[in-house]
Amino acid sequence: MVISATPAIKLTYEDYCHTPDDERYELLDGALVMVPAPRLSHQRFDTRLGALLHMFVQERGLGEVFHAPCDVVLSDTDVVQPDLLFVSNARAHILFSGDNVQGAPDLVVEILSPSTAERDQTFKRALYARYGIPEYWLVDPDARTITILLLDAGVFDVAARYGPGQTLTSPTLPGFTANLDQLF
Repeated sequence: MVISATPAIKLTYEDYCHTPDDERYELLDGALVMVPAPRLSHQRFDTRLGALLHMFVQERGLGEVFHAPCDVVLSDTDVVQPDLLFVSNARAHILFSGDNVQGAPDLVVEILSPSTAERDQTFKRALYARYGIPEYWLVDPDARTITILLLDAGVFDVAARYGPGQTLTSPTLPGFTANLDQLF
């Protein structure tokens, strides 16, 4: 789906809250975008990486890890559902609503799929930078790669790209490692 730079009518978070519970949506610059169910390769990767992140974060008492669907309310017209996200204890205040994440997580992971890849690599990359998310991972299950982007002066720079046979590390989570051959 192509997102118009300026939708005719911008929807708000209140409008978003009235969408059906049995459908997945994101609100991107006031445009309601349906998010289709991911492929099985996407789900497998999400489960493996999510389990590693969750165990690492919980063992060290660093914060919390969440999986989609989990609303991240960045503004009244931008509500996203990243595949995985990490919120540190230092930013735990963005979880106090109890219903969703109210602000920028410390780390966001998007697993590319044919229907979302372009949006994840362009629109959401710019959106996450604008709202100050420090670290963004783009996972390509087909290429078996993970690109780590770090926010620098309001723009994401590629910090590392990992592929088969390599072990990923994270600047946001010092000590975290993940062998890509075991993840894919």
